[in-house]
Amino acid sequence: MSIATILVGLVALVHAYFLIMEMFLWTSPGIRKSFGMTSSFARDSKPLAANQGLYNGFLAAGLVWGLLHPNASTGYQIQTFFLICVLIAAIYGGLNVKKSILYVQGIPAVAAWIAVMVAW
Repeated sequence: MSIATILVGLVALVHAYFLIMEMFLWTSPGIRKSFGMTSSFARDSKPLAANQGLYNGFLAAGLVWGLLHPNASTGYQIQTFFLICVLIAAIYGGLNVKKSILYVQGIPAVAAWIAVMVAW
């Protein structure tokens, strides 16, 4: 297993966790605390968070699809596309929501993208 595969897999796992957190755990005390949300805000924003979680799930699914694709060239293209999507989301989130998003999502995506390019 290559470093690129491991890094892409980790980015996919992080986004699968985001799906679970945003779709199913949004109103839980731990998630509320980590995002500094009141219970009423968490309850009111739950549909928006679930929608966002679904998109994170699509990113995870796309990365897994790229990893498992039987044609290496197509898999490379799929991984590259979805890693760029993650990076764009991280930049937007880092600039508009919370700076830590840039580090939590952006740095792993860039590292995985570089590893994928080097491995190709």
